[in-house]
Amino acid sequence: MRYDFDGKVVVVTGGAKGIGKEVVKGIHDGGGTVALLDIDDEAGKKTVSELGSKDKYYHMDQSNRDEVNKTIAQIISDFKQVNGLINVAGIISAKSFDELTPEEWDRTLKINLTGPFNTVKAIWSHFKENGGGRIVNVSSVAGKIGGGLLGTVAYASSKAGLNGFTKAIAKEGGKFGIYANAVCPSFTHTSMTTSLSEDPVKNKKVIGIIPLGRPAEPVEIAQMILFFASDAASFITGEIGDADGGVVMDG
Repeated sequence: MRYDFDGKVVVVTGGAKGIGKEVVKGIHDGGGTVALLDIDDEAGKKTVSELGSKDKYYHMDQSNRDEVNKTIAQIISDFKQVNGLINVAGIISAKSFDELTPEEWDRTLKINLTGPFNTVKAIWSHFKENGGGRIVNVSSVAGKIGGGLLGTVAYASSKAGLNGFTKAIAKEGGKFGIYANAVCPSFTHTSMTTSLSEDPVKNKKVIGIIPLGRPAEPVEIAQMILFFASDAASFITGEIGDADGGVVMDG
């Protein structure tokens, strides 16, 4: 499905592979321009080269606030106006609470929760000064149900925090034309979930809790992200949408 991004510039973190890459492709196919941010330079540059000359790759570690501020400032300088920010980048932590170290807890929250705070904070004033913008944060069903086999205590906590953060900035940003929504995938075939895919016991157990009976493909998650990032979602903000094959079904 094609969503209209004609004339729009959208920043996508974690856009080099997996769900992020499908988002980047969807924006490009919709006529938009992408500023792709990632820490995997080889994959990021390759993705941009596959799309065309309008799009541009930037190396950025979203947990490094100074680097985020400099990179977002450079993007605004390069493109003059940015219309959207999609935070896909993140990490998984699968340690049980008994095994979870304070260092892994800190790292997971720094990347998965403080990282999106950093990117939103860096671009917020630009959105306010230019009539608004669209923010989409990629969360997880783990943030709603307390984790699972792949993402456990630290991961679930970071994503629950991201859901709350999304709602809070939606409330504050509405009067400035700033929209904020989040998407919560369940098990999706990506490089981050390879370990689960290769473990037949865990794989079967996780598939067993998905009513549709299968994992998602990255492009299926990207469709909801692209919807929230587009003008098609003209009266939707503060929504924490599930793209999970029916796992949560909250009302």
